[in-house]
Amino acid sequence: MKNAPSIVQEIATPYLSRSDSGVGTRKAGSGIVVYLAHGASDKRAPWEYTTASLIQSLKIGLPVRELDDLRSCLDVSMERLVPMLGISKATLHRRMAAGRLDPAESDRVVRFARLMGKAVEVMESQENARAWLTTAQRGLGGAVPLEYAETEVGAREVEDLLGRIEYGVYS
Repeated sequence: MKNAPSIVQEIATPYLSRSDSGVGTRKAGSGIVVYLAHGASDKRAPWEYTTASLIQSLKIGLPVRELDDLRSCLDVSMERLVPMLGISKATLHRRMAAGRLDPAESDRVVRFARLMGKAVEVMESQENARAWLTTAQRGLGGAVPLEYAETEVGAREVEDLLGRIEYGVYS
């Protein structure tokens, strides 16, 4: 992948910034996926990740590096993750060469990052959240939450189950 961005390369992002240009730079591991996946306990500045900046970023497509950040947060192999996101191997190679996901792929990446964040809040640690998201759950009819979340409807069910767990509602 000669044209793929380096994991530590700084890039311009559309997230809101305090600079006059309105565009900031950041290093890998500090993007929207990492912010969303760490849940409410993450102490990052909220001005950088507003809903408006997220929508803008999704419309132009997230950098491919965000996909690797998601893989790292979930601690699953890329071979397992990309099919759940609806990305084929050929498409993944094209995206890596271009350096950017398309808007629909970006939206699915953010969907999984938000689920990870909610699971971290409810399960109280990243390790517990990862284990819960990758293990069959009785409240989902024996389905694995990450696999169930391949669709928006499934993701909402996973969020609902996490909410029931958080508030102690029998499932």
